[in-house]
Amino acid sequence: MLVWIVYDITRNKPRRHIVKALKKNGIRRIQKSVFLGNIEKSRLDELFLEIKDIIFDSSDSVYFLPVSKDEIENIKTIGEEFDKKIIMDIKNEIILWVIFLLQLQN
Repeated sequence: MLVWIVYDITRNKPRRHIVKALKKNGIRRIQKSVFLGNIEKSRLDELFLEIKDIIFDSSDSVYFLPVSKDEIENIKTIGEEFDKKIIMDIKNEIILWVIFLLQLQN
């Protein structure tokens, strides 16, 4: 499944652990605190629990946002884009556009 993972973590140490866990699972960094990747549901559930154990501060947050290929293909970008072929599905290449999920919350 395709999933956006977006975080707002105040302390460096837990943030580094989360980034390491995401990258270890093939989730790619799109922006500083925005990641996107293709991961099996069972592995995503394990990753969720792993990250949940890292977060101690109640003001920190991590969002796991599953999306479909159609939704990814319809994303529009304002501003700088990244390499559109960076995220690969198991069978197909996907075109990606950068979005600013954190700003949408404000």
